[in-house]
This record gives sequence, C-alpha cells and structure tokens, in this order.
Amino acid sequence: MPHTQHAQHPQDAQHAGHTRPDGPADLVLAGGPVHTVDPARSRATAVAVRGGRIVAVGHDEVRELIGPRTEVVDLAGKLLLPGFQDAHVHPQGAGLELGLCHLGDSADPAEYLRRIRAYADAHPDAEWITGGGWSLEAFPGGAPTAAALDAVVPDRPVFLPNRDHHGAWVNSRALERAGIDARTPDPADGRIERDADGRPTGMLQEGAAHLVGRLVPDPTPEDQLAALLRAQAVLHGYGVTAWQDAIVGAYTDMTDPAPAYQEALERGLLTARVVGALWWDRERGAEQIAELVARREELSRGRFRAGAVKIMQDGIAENRTAALLDPYLTVCGCASADRGLSFVEPGELRKYVTELDALGFQVHFHALGDRAVREALDAVAAARTANGWRDTRHHLAHLQVVHPDDVPRFRALGASANLQMLWAAHEPQMDELTLPFLGAERGARQYPFGDLLRAGATLAAGSDWPVSSPDPLQAIHVAVNRVTPDAPDGTPVFLPGQRLDLGSAIAAYTAGSAYVNRLDGLTGSIAVGKAADLVVLDRDPFAGPPEEIAAARVLQTFVEGRRVHAAPEA
Repeated sequence: MPHTQHAQHPQDAQHAGHTRPDGPADLVLAGGPVHTVDPARSRATAVAVRGGRIVAVGHDEVRELIGPRTEVVDLAGKLLLPGFQDAHVHPQGAGLELGLCHLGDSADPAEYLRRIRAYADAHPDAEWITGGGWSLEAFPGGAPTAAALDAVVPDRPVFLPNRDHHGAWVNSRALERAGIDARTPDPADGRIERDADGRPTGMLQEGAAHLVGRLVPDPTPEDQLAALLRAQAVLHGYGVTAWQDAIVGAYTDMTDPAPAYQEALERGLLTARVVGALWWDRERGAEQIAELVARREELSRGRFRAGAVKIMQDGIAENRTAALLDPYLTVCGCASADRGLSFVEPGELRKYVTELDALGFQVHFHALGDRAVREALDAVAAARTANGWRDTRHHLAHLQVVHPDDVPRFRALGASANLQMLWAAHEPQMDELTLPFLGAERGARQYPFGDLLRAGATLAAGSDWPVSSPDPLQAIHVAVNRVTPDAPDGTPVFLPGQRLDLGSAIAAYTAGSAYVNRLDGLTGSIAVGKAADLVVLDRDPFAGPPEEIAAARVLQTFVEGRRVHAAPEA
C-alpha cells in the first residue's frame, strides 16, 4: 500500500488508508510536486483538505477522497508549498505608503521630486505632504536636502521617511513647524544632519525624525483599516499566510496598527494569522511592563495575538547608528570615535528581558550591529539564568554584522535568527554607504546565514516591508545566490560561503517563521492535522537553475483551505 498520511479517529487506526469515515474532502490539490517541509516526508504529489485541515498527504491514492462536491486543483506540475510566513513586517505602514506619496520603487532624485510635486498638486487640501520609501543611495551620503523639497513644495510641510524608516527627509516648512534650527540639540537616540554652520539640512536620523513625525496628523481609522487590508492583499498575493507585525504601538512616523487589526477582526476581514510585537518605548523603563501585560490581554483574540515585545536595540549601518563593537571607519578609512547607538542601556536591557521572559513574552530584537547582537544575546542569557529555560522563543532580526564568537550562542540560548535575506547582496546601499565604513574584516561578517545554519540556529525569515520587497521568492533567491535578481551581469557574489540551499531558505520562510510565531503546531509544513495554509507556485524552483528562483510566481494562496488569492492566470 502507498505510504499515505490520513487523519484518523482512534477507532479507525487499524483501517488507516482504506477508510474515510468523514466522507469526501472539500479540496484536493494533485498532479504536481508537493514540497511539504516535513522531515518525515519531504515530497508528495497530492493533498486533501477537509474543514480547513489537511486530512491526507500522498500520491494517487489521495484521489479516493474526491467526491461530487470536492474542489479539485490540478497542479499540472506546479509546486505546492506551505504558506509563507513573514517574521518581521509592517503591513499597515506599507499599506499607508502605497496610498500616499509613494517613492518606494525608484532611486532617481529627479523622479522623486516629480512625484512629490505631482502628489502635492493632486492634494491641494492636504495639510502635510507625506508618504515615503525613498532610497538612501539616491543621494550623496544618503542625505537629501530641504532645499530640494522647498523647490517643489514651498507652502506646506513635507515629511518623507526613507525606505528603512530610520530617517526622514523634510522641507524647511516642516523644520520651522517643529522649531528645529541650529540651536536644537540632537536627541539621545538620533541625529540632525547639519551644514558647516550647524544649520539643519533637511535629513533627520533615527529619533530626530520624531521631532517632526509627531506633528503629522494621524490617518483616520478608515484610512488605517484600508491600508491594512491593502497590505494583506499584497502579502496574500506573494503567498504569505501569516506574519509578525514588528511594531504594534506608536513609533515616530508609524501609526499604531492595533485599532485597525481589531476592526478587521470585528468585521471578519483579517484572513491572515498575525502576531503583534508590542512596541517597547525606549524613553521609558520597567514601569511600562504592566501596561504591556494589559495590552496583551486586551488585544489577543481570534487570528491576532499580542504575545511579543519589540525592542529596537540599535539603528542601521548606513547612517552609522547600528551599534558596533569597534568604531566605524571614516571616508579616508581611518578609525573614528563613533561606535553607533545602543538605544537601551545594556544592563537595563538584561533586566527588562528577564522580566518579560518571566511573564511569558517573546522578545523580538532589532539587532543589526555586532554590539547590539551581543547585547541582545546577553539579555537572553540573563533571562535563561534567572528564569530557567522557558518556551519564549526570543528572536533577533536583521543581524547584519555578527561577531564569530556570537554565532554559536544562538543555538546555545535557543534564540532564533530572523533573517532579512534580500539585503545580503551587493547593491548601491551596501557598496556605497556600508562597506567603506565597516572595512574588510567586518564587511566579511555580514548576514552570516550559512554560519548560523551550520551552527544549528533556528532560522526564520521576514521582509521588513516596506523597507524592502515583501516577495519571499525574491528573498529566497538572494539567500541561495547572494546576488539580487536584477543585478547587472558581472555583479560579484556577496560572501558566497554564507549561501543557503533552497530547501533551508524555504524552511526558514515557512517552518522557521511558524516556530517564531508559535504557529508550528498548526502551520509551517504540509502534514496531516495541520491547517491548510498553502501556496501554489507557477513552477518548481527545485527543478530549475538557482538563478531563476525569483522568476517563480504565486498562482494561488489558501488559508485553512479557503482561497485568499488567485492570480489571473490561475
């Protein structure tokens, strides 16, 4: 008899594979490769679904579950996968940007100014011009000027966060509105870019962006809900069935998405499974923990659970706010005195994480530089020492620079590595704004995916959209090739020893993220008893060359057997 998994009642176990006590399946997908991400059975050709759960995984014998009302999807050689899960994303912010002055698909300063002028002309009643998504590499030193914005919007304040949301481009009206001038000191967690005379130039880094961002009117509740649903549709279109929202709370220019999630739940419009990472206010201390506990209880219901806390420990390398063990280099390649910023004092961080861990919270760290990575791992270690081993599943996102001594600590501490795979490649932001200021030794420690895998770390994956594309297939392409899909011919492979194989990259974007999201008992692989969260690709990337992984497209996406996306060609 073929090896087929079937859902069983205890009294039917002796007849497994021969009987179907619950009748025909609601949905059968057959006729193509099934990559299950299940180590017990990695490949199959057919899957049956009943009541939103997978009831059989196998081959032709699964067709026995087809009845007169069963929907049959002929895979016709196309690949079936578990639904992708994004472990670090900002859907509402992305959805809002798409509906405002969107700059996210260009790196041309002239095009930016054309779009900004056109948006302002089309919205004469808008008090502020906002949106964003521009790329740092579009401007010398990653720093555009207020003067350029003044030329196209002289009459209203303009506030445009960059693609990374670690800084904002503003015009003179916005600086005036916020009272920012040569006498304004830099905030502790940010920097105001200035000219030789100390006057603000129009670029605000990190916490300095909040000096203006806090003045921007919040979008209406209707706009917030529309943005969330717009983003959900985009993510489903890329095969994403679950995610972790990396900031639930108010942060600089980002509006708290919690009300939109609650409204979507109330109206039955949230089709994804979502974990909300509650924002840790770095201007406060342990007194906010009781509020986080109350918020977890208040917000967690249905498909939304607020069981994580997001702590941003440092910034980004491009503006030299990522926290490094050794100083950044200057433009001449000399050591500077600048080691970046630790937003939470490391000793306090250990105390906070220990208390959060004791309360059952998962901590989702933003840790990009090697000092921030070490500080986050030290905090996890302190929690393990104080509380024993708890199933809190802490994870560190971004991991741009990791000291070799810290790589094995991920496995030892049970801290997952949350990878933004799309960033691990040569592109202008890397080559012009990062590598010259890190130097060769540190530059060779970037995004050590292969080392983390070999050291036994649990790998999860996320896009950080709208910072970068939400398409998991593009990210997986880079993880395998260490070259972007659109790289010019001759672009060197970025640290080829850190490549992942295709199976490991897909596992990170499915089972690994499901583990981080505490959904691994329900999703993340195709196995009997699990929810039918599935994605159909237009091809099998395992059957083609690695250079063509990003050419694959999502045809259909299912959540609990319900189709939430279908491409026109499907």
